[in-house]
Amino acid sequence: MVIRAGRHMIALFAEGDRIYAIDNRCPHMGFPLHRGTLREGLLTCHWHHARFDLQTGGTFDLWADDLIVFPVEIRGEEVWVNLHPREDRHAQTRARLEDGLKHHLPLVLAKSILRLLDLGEDPVEIFRIGLEFGVHYRQAGWGPGLTILTAMMNMLPYLDPRDRPRALYHGLDAVAEDCEGASPRFPIRPLPGPASDPERLRRWFRQFVEVRDAEGAERCLASAVEAGLPPLAIADMIFASATDHRYIAIGHALDFANKAFEALEIAGWQHAGPTLTSLVPILVSGERMEENAAWRHPVGLVALLEQAFEILPTIPAADPASKGKWTGPERLIPVLLGDQPVDIVEALLEALQEGAPWEEVAGTVAAAAALRIVRFSMNNEFSDWDTALHTFSFASAVHQAMRRFPSRALLRGVFDAAMSVYLDRFLNIPPAPLPEEGSAMGDPDHVEETLQALLNRQAAVQEVASAVAGYLRAGGEASRLLAALGHGLLREDRNFHTIQMMEAAFRQFSIWRGTSPGDWALIAAARYLAAHVPTRRAQEQTYRIAERLHRGERLYEELAGMGQGER
Repeated sequence: MVIRAGRHMIALFAEGDRIYAIDNRCPHMGFPLHRGTLREGLLTCHWHHARFDLQTGGTFDLWADDLIVFPVEIRGEEVWVNLHPREDRHAQTRARLEDGLKHHLPLVLAKSILRLLDLGEDPVEIFRIGLEFGVHYRQAGWGPGLTILTAMMNMLPYLDPRDRPRALYHGLDAVAEDCEGASPRFPIRPLPGPASDPERLRRWFRQFVEVRDAEGAERCLASAVEAGLPPLAIADMIFASATDHRYIAIGHALDFANKAFEALEIAGWQHAGPTLTSLVPILVSGERMEENAAWRHPVGLVALLEQAFEILPTIPAADPASKGKWTGPERLIPVLLGDQPVDIVEALLEALQEGAPWEEVAGTVAAAAALRIVRFSMNNEFSDWDTALHTFSFASAVHQAMRRFPSRALLRGVFDAAMSVYLDRFLNIPPAPLPEEGSAMGDPDHVEETLQALLNRQAAVQEVASAVAGYLRAGGEASRLLAALGHGLLREDRNFHTIQMMEAAFRQFSIWRGTSPGDWALIAAARYLAAHVPTRRAQEQTYRIAERLHRGERLYEELAGMGQGER
C-alpha cells in the first residue's frame, strides 16, 4: 500500500502482525519499492535487486543506501506513522560518505556529498573526511588521489556554484580509487621523551631521506610535528629534502609536498602528523635525476647546478618589498626558453644577485614552462604532453611553496624547474603558432556555450586556444572564463595530469592576472584540456544520476536528458 503524507510517498508493508513504513523510493536509484518483493523481512527492489532489512532499513548491498524507515504505532484499527525518520539524517549521510570511500562507491559518494551540502555541511569538513581517509588507508602514502582532492578544493572559488559539488565528488572518488585494495598505513610513533633540537632533527631527516631510510625519516618528521615545531621549520625540513637531489620523481615529490601543505591550510594544522608523514615514501623512493641520462649527457646539468648552488648562500635574503635592479620577467623568459643551459643558470643567478624577489623568479620560471605548452607542437607524440605538464606543474609548485616558505634550499627547485624547461625545448620544434585573435569565441557573452561546443570536438587544440586568447584580449570577464574551463574539466572522466594542469594554471593566472604570463597559463591549460577531451564521461553520468535523484526526478520513468552535451 502506498500513501502520500506531505512530501513523502510512504510504502506500507504488512508481515505477520507487524506493519512497516518506509520511503517508497529505493535509496539506490529511486525505483518504487512497493513493486518489490518481501520475503522473511527482506525487501528486494526489482530494478537493481538491492536488498533491505525492512525493520531497520539497512541494506545488504553497500552500493545502495539504507532505507528511510518511519516509526509505526498501531492504535486499535488505526496505523499511525511518525513522519520523522528514526535516524539522524546528517550522521547517517556522513556514515554513507565514509562507506563510499572505504568501498569505492562513486554513486554513494556523489549522493552523500549532495545531501550533506543540502544539510548545510561545510565543504571544508567534507574535504577533511577525504584527507583523513586518504592519509590513513594508502600504505604508499600521498599520491594522485589526495593531490586531486586538494586541487579540487583549491579550484572551488573559481567554479560555478553548480560545479562545486561535482569537484568534491571527483576529489573524494579519486581518493577512494587510490586507496581501493591498498594496505593501510601504520604510523610510526614519535621519539619518546623530549625531542632533539630542531636543527638536529632537520639534519637527521635529510640524512635518512638521502639513504632512502623511510622508517628513520618518518620517525624524525613525526617527532618534529609532535614537538610543536612551527610550520615554517617543518616545511624547511621537507622542501630541503625534496631538493637535495634533482627533480625527484619527475617533480612529483615536491609537487605532492606543496599540495600537502595546501591541504593543511584548508583542513587545519591538527592534521599535520599523518598528512606530512605520508610524504616520506615518495621522498625516499623517487627517482633522482642524477640517475637520468638526459641530465648528464650531452651537457652535465647536474654538475652545472651544483656549481650554482655553491653561490646560493651569498644571495641576498628574500625581500618582496625591495626588487633591487629587477625589472620583471621580460628579460629572463627568452633566456629560459633558449638552448644554452649555462646562460640560463647565469641569468637566474644574476636576477637573484640583483635583488629579484625569490617568488617572482620562481613565478617567471613557471611562466616559461606555461609558454612551452602554449607553443607545444602537434607534431609531438601524444605522451609528450605529459612531459611538458610535469615541468609546468613542478615549476608552479615551487612558486607556490616559495610564496609560503621562502628558503635558499627551495631556490634549488627554481633551478631544477629551469633545467626541465630547457630539456623540454624539443617540444617546441617546430613551435606551434601563438593563438591569433580571431572569431573563434564568437559572442563573448556566450563563452560557456562556445567552449563547451569546442571541447565536444576531438583535438580542437588550436581552436580552443584561439577562443581563450581572443576572449582575454577582448577584456572578457575572467571569472566566467575560469568557470567555463572548470566545467569543461569536470564533465570529463578524471585525468590526473589534466587536473594538475588546470589547477596550476588557475593559480598562475590569479597571480599574473592582466599580464602575458597570466594569459599564457590559461591558454596552456585550454590547449592541454582540448588535447585530452572528449572522454566517455562515465563519471559525469554517475554524478548526473546522483544529481537528478537529489532533485527527486524519477529515473525509472524518464531516462532522457542524460546526453553528454547537457550540463
